Amino acid sequence: MNLLMAKEWRGTERLRDLPGGGGFIACPNHCTEIDPLTVGHMLYNHGRAPHFLAKAGLFKPPVLGQIMRGTKQIPVERGGAGAGTSLEVARQVIDEGGAIIVYPEGTLTRDPALWPMKGHTGAARLALKTGAPVVPIAHWGDHEVFPRYAKRFHLFPRKKAVVLVGEPVDLSDLQDRPMDKTTLVEATDRIMDAITALLAELRGEEPPAERWDPSAHQQSLHGRDVERGSKAARQPNRQASPTEAPDDAGRSA
Repeated sequence: MNLLMAKEWRGTERLRDLPGGGGFIACPNHCTEIDPLTVGHMLYNHGRAPHFLAKAGLFKPPVLGQIMRGTKQIPVERGGAGAGTSLEVARQVIDEGGAIIVYPEGTLTRDPALWPMKGHTGAARLALKTGAPVVPIAHWGDHEVFPRYAKRFHLFPRKKAVVLVGEPVDLSDLQDRPMDKTTLVEATDRIMDAITALLAELRGEEPPAERWDPSAHQQSLHGRDVERGSKAARQPNRQASPTEAPDDAGRSA
């Protein structure tokens, strides 16, 4: 990662100040395939081994699968009955003081300008079940190294990824409420609002007044938004073809 790009980490003191110093749920924005490495790099260098809720297909290739299992990543079947078990394993990691990285968007953002899109409730559900702090994280710049759906890295001129860690999202008033759709959506909106505010700070721009909703654009549940390496995928300000939407139930991609 040091070879790929320069880095700047902000707000990392907030990781030291978490209640009890135990495990937590990290919720970043998701705009390029390499941003799990960007966020994981930051956490690892601050003494927090990253654990991802990752789509089960990543565990099938022999070498990658061995790495994923050896580092205690958590396979999740999209829309399958194994999702509850995956969340239970994630809770065990949190109880052991680990950092679970959950992408509330479920997959790469479909927003043409790479702003966070509508979130799913997996992160909120896990947070309310475990009581673990939810730490919003935003990053910007790594998408220039490997643009969304790109075929190759763009290393020159050298780019810089900036990661900003936010204050934990306050969900305390929701802990005693029934874990129904209303509660989960409210918690998810708070998490997405926090992520979006951090990204707006990094970009120095105002986010859209309304968060991108793939379902309103007739986008399917799986697959890529556009063909890999296409011009639309490389240009954030251009509308991409509506052929993909976030993963079911926001259980993280």
